[in-house]
Amino acid sequence: MITTGKELQLDNIGLNKIDEVHRNLSVENLIEETVKNGEGIIGPRGATIVDTGKFTGRSPKDKYIVDEPSSADKVWWGSVNKKIDESIFDELYANVVDYYNSDDSKTYLFDGFAGFDPSHSINVRIIAKRAWQAHFVNNMFIRPENKQLENFAPDFTIINASSVQNKAFKEHGMNSETFIIFHLGKKIAIIGGTEYGGEMKKGIFSVLHYVLPQKGILSMHCSANVDEDGSNAAIFFGLSGTGKTTLSTDPKRPLIGDDEHGWSDNGVFNFEGGCYAKTINLNPEEEPDIYNAIRHGALLENVVYDEHTRVVDYNDNSKTENTRVSYPLNFIENSVFAKGKPALSDHPKTIIFLTCDAYGVIPPVSKLSSEQAMYHFITGYTAKVAGTERGVTEPTATFSPCFGGPFLTLHPLEYAHLLREKINKFNVPTYLVNTGWVGATAESGAKRISLPTTRQIIYAILDGSINKSDFEIDPYFGVQVPKKLDNIENNILIPMKAWPTKEDYTRTAESLVEKFQNNFAEYNIEDVNIKNAGPKK
Repeated sequence: MITTGKELQLDNIGLNKIDEVHRNLSVENLIEETVKNGEGIIGPRGATIVDTGKFTGRSPKDKYIVDEPSSADKVWWGSVNKKIDESIFDELYANVVDYYNSDDSKTYLFDGFAGFDPSHSINVRIIAKRAWQAHFVNNMFIRPENKQLENFAPDFTIINASSVQNKAFKEHGMNSETFIIFHLGKKIAIIGGTEYGGEMKKGIFSVLHYVLPQKGILSMHCSANVDEDGSNAAIFFGLSGTGKTTLSTDPKRPLIGDDEHGWSDNGVFNFEGGCYAKTINLNPEEEPDIYNAIRHGALLENVVYDEHTRVVDYNDNSKTENTRVSYPLNFIENSVFAKGKPALSDHPKTIIFLTCDAYGVIPPVSKLSSEQAMYHFITGYTAKVAGTERGVTEPTATFSPCFGGPFLTLHPLEYAHLLREKINKFNVPTYLVNTGWVGATAESGAKRISLPTTRQIIYAILDGSINKSDFEIDPYFGVQVPKKLDNIENNILIPMKAWPTKEDYTRTAESLVEKFQNNFAEYNIEDVNIKNAGPKK
């Protein structure tokens, strides 16, 4: 629909000269606008293809939170949440407002929701100058019914001014001309200098990470699915590359969501109305649900394609390793939302932490105590593989607290305490699943654990058959490891047996344990039970 800035009360945020606002356009209109504006093209099966410009991923060094009274004593200040003075925000906000008030190109606006549980959802408003950015947030957030727009009042607003750059960034003591700044007191954020759509998605996620835990609701960077009858919910935590999206998008289990969820006293609920999946090396045989979701209404980012046929080469990483596609939840045919139900469930029956261990010493599957769950939740471990990034020549341990460090607004312990509280209250077993290597490092040329093997492990966890196994204690990580599981090779289950020599295994395991210990020490956590739950040499 086309409306005016005054009708939407945009003058309250300084946008008082915008006469025409394209609000909540249909997907068809947004695609037409994208092509007409020269922002993108129509690609495979009618999907839209865009390039996000200079930035093909988030810019964490350019993200700031305003140091202001209402939030200053709550925010986890540091490299993730960098302080910025309110006067600098005001100056850049004025620049953004001037740009919108003087620029004669179209203004696109999306009003919608974050959170499928109406008791805990927030109203989000996104204002942008790119039609494809409006398409992106239309895919990613929960789309309202027309009647819900009649008296819509935003709880948080993002003004995306990707064309605006901060030329005075050095004077301001900032990292670059790019800025992503959140004012939690005013409930508004501004974006400049980057077109990357993920800044809007993860921006609202960071806001929910601030708002919900203060209400006793655990905000989580995880995926979730259920049995066919809607029961036996499972949540999957994991950093990029661990298989979080792939393993939760399962043909046998309807998907609740692939990335962001909350856990309240009512159960688990998805924050989003869509999915944002990686497409690098996308294989239709191994990931048919994601592949089939790439159709009219989906939005592909930074993929390489043939200019004549528009056929996409998903194996080509010449633009970026972070090629992506966004699409509405109902594009996953085996999803709760596609079956006509809201994307939520009862309390989870299982928690799975995913890691891609490139050192080859973490068991493919192990059972955790509640203290070990807290330790591994705070640690959030995976490993980068040699060759995936410039300068990475050997496996590199990566730690991200709560499996989502870049998006945490409060201290990791705030989320960890909520997790332990809910694990104990609802008696939820927790497992650590390694989707990487066992018996050798990634650089050795050995093969990664196959996806079918990992799925077999996941099914054994979810149907409870893993509990029929005999377990032994891993000598370094102290976790319970099954000695036998279905027809999976026993040597794979016990890492020490999979290595060619005990000496190589010991040396590599002790090296990784030391990395765990050094990382955990940075949090200055005094809880002895959590400390003692970590790996030891």
